[in-house]
Amino acid sequence: MLNDSSPAVHSPHTYWVALAGRCETLGPARDRVRSVLAGVVPCVDDAVLVVSELVGNAVRHTTAGPDCLTIEIDGDQVIVAVHDPEPDDGRVHLSETAADPLAESGRGLWLVQTLARRWYVETTAVGKAVVAVLPRGETAVSRAAGS
Repeated sequence: MLNDSSPAVHSPHTYWVALAGRCETLGPARDRVRSVLAGVVPCVDDAVLVVSELVGNAVRHTTAGPDCLTIEIDGDQVIVAVHDPEPDDGRVHLSETAADPLAESGRGLWLVQTLARRWYVETTAVGKAVVAVLPRGETAVSRAAGS
């Protein structure tokens, strides 16, 4: 059972999920995003996909893996952030291999960029957070369709 039901101190609409020390981080992260956002915002599937990519990147590209996820509902946006204890050394960036249709990886942050209003890396006191800001009121499909 996750001990993640307590919102962070700074906002009644921020939820924290502990991921450090877990053998499996992706499932609990996805489940928590679904449970927090279901019935509250239409962008649940977009947020789940974005979190999957960010957690997966932290698992693959850091030594320690992700240590926590935050989900914040703030006005017209949903902000998700995956934190890991390694410093921002400039390696979190869009891959050039995404343009190669035969590439087996390298598309994750391109998906994040497509689904989110914006994404960025934020230095924290004990590492970094990769943050994605999604529009609360619509999904990527509805934006693409112009609805």
